[in-house]
Amino acid sequence: MSVGYSQEHDELRQVVREFLRQRSPSREVRRLMEAEEGRDDEVWAMLTGQLGLSGIAVPARYGGAGYGPVELGIVLEEMGRALLVAPYFSTVVLAGQALSASGDEDAMARWLPGIADGSLTAALAIAEESGSWDLAEVTAAAEPAGESWTVTGSKLYVVDGHTADLLLVVARTPGGHGVFGVEGDAPGVERARLDTLDLTRPLASVTLRDAQAVRVGAGRDTAAWLSEVTDLVLAALAAEQFGRPIGSFQAIKHKCATLLLEVESGRSAVPAAAAAVAGREPDASLAAALAYVHCSAAFTHAAKECIQIHGGIGYTWEHDAHLYLRRAKSSELFFGPPARQRARLAALAGI
Repeated sequence: MSVGYSQEHDELRQVVREFLRQRSPSREVRRLMEAEEGRDDEVWAMLTGQLGLSGIAVPARYGGAGYGPVELGIVLEEMGRALLVAPYFSTVVLAGQALSASGDEDAMARWLPGIADGSLTAALAIAEESGSWDLAEVTAAAEPAGESWTVTGSKLYVVDGHTADLLLVVARTPGGHGVFGVEGDAPGVERARLDTLDLTRPLASVTLRDAQAVRVGAGRDTAAWLSEVTDLVLAALAAEQFGRPIGSFQAIKHKCATLLLEVESGRSAVPAAAAAVAGREPDASLAAALAYVHCSAAFTHAAKECIQIHGGIGYTWEHDAHLYLRRAKSSELFFGPPARQRARLAALAGI
């Protein structure tokens, strides 16, 4: 299994990097991370329309480019480098990949074209009070209502959940767990942006009271389906955690050498994970978990050392170093406490 990048991959990287260099400089990141809408409409239109990045991992029959985790990882690496403030991770990675993996032709035909052309934003709502993606901790409930469903319950830490046009909500049903599509502005839906460590990636609380919903992926085992989605997200989130040049942290040799080793190890783990997930290899879950656990820890370590190496200015609001630390820590905690992910990795490795 090859995990190298082709010339086309390198060209994709350069196109995305140059676009973000022009359209997502530090001043724009700082402006948008305080804005309620969480994006620049002009930049979003160019990103989704001109560059077609929102459809990169959407099947061609739904208006996308039909690529997979490797290409998506390249895009996310560059977006992580620039700390892009936009609903890309929530819409394309979380909700988009969940829909693509659902096997539900009606749901995919209904929503994926909008994700591909950028006209629809979406969010995946799984976690509740604990912040875990463990289905055993889901308490939100769905009940049949004629030919549709209603959902009641509360979700927390929903990425871009306060602005998403579509919410994919995981809830309990009388026959087990299910995933339900809920319009963001539907009656019975209340949303609020949360105060968070990482201002560049807004999180929201979502409260549903008998909100009208459409069941998604009813023909699939929900646990197995969401396990596939988790692998995709782990690989994607690991890919996002590169891009800050070690040389920019000043020449403190021992610290930089350690960071370089950690980063380069991650650079080997990420494409291997993306390729394994794309090919649905037997070790895909292990590869994705390994990449995420290593890269999230390495990213946090590098961001902390970046602040230390820069000295006093690294602690100031005006310097960008703390923005990377905030993103690193929020990514490390995205699936709940890091110890839980390490325990999952150990279980997958048979340790």
